[in-house]
Amino acid sequence: MSPIARLRGVVDERGTDWLIVDVGGVGIRVLAPVTTVSTLGAPGRDVLLHTHLHLREDSLTLYGFATVEELQVFQMLISVAGVGPKGALAILSAMGVDELAGAVAAGDVERLRRIPGIGQKTASRLVLELKNRLEAPAVATPVSEAARDVEIVSALVSLGYSQAEAAAAADSVPNDESLTVEDKIRMALKFFTS
Repeated sequence: MSPIARLRGVVDERGTDWLIVDVGGVGIRVLAPVTTVSTLGAPGRDVLLHTHLHLREDSLTLYGFATVEELQVFQMLISVAGVGPKGALAILSAMGVDELAGAVAAGDVERLRRIPGIGQKTASRLVLELKNRLEAPAVATPVSEAARDVEIVSALVSLGYSQAEAAAAADSVPNDESLTVEDKIRMALKFFTS
């Protein structure tokens, strides 16, 4: 168990995949899924984050999540060989917990493989190792736009944008079935110039 289990404070600053939370005058940088940042991250807002402290020889990194369920799934993901905290954050930024559980339960390796940074071997390993640990959602839940348009995210990452930046740009594209993937990529690129 992480020595820092929760963090309550006021959002001071935010990026696409991080928050700086003021806790009693100390600004603590927390990395978080894009969905968590966009939901909770308005500066000046009080937040409660469930956290995981990742210790490495040369650094300490705090990861924060809006729900205990997201935290638990993050911890499951990093227990899979080949998936580190950065990869787990990318997965949770591209698809919600229910969508991930559904993809794993269905053995949908291809869907997982389309997440930038997740290759065929890792996607197969995720399905194999998490199949009996993640519960599939009882009912279908709406797919986030970032997950629905993994092609957009993948294209933007290949152009040099980070996973979090690409997911945020994909979220800015309207959900219009008449738009081609190329149109959506053009619209997503406008996110960075506005």
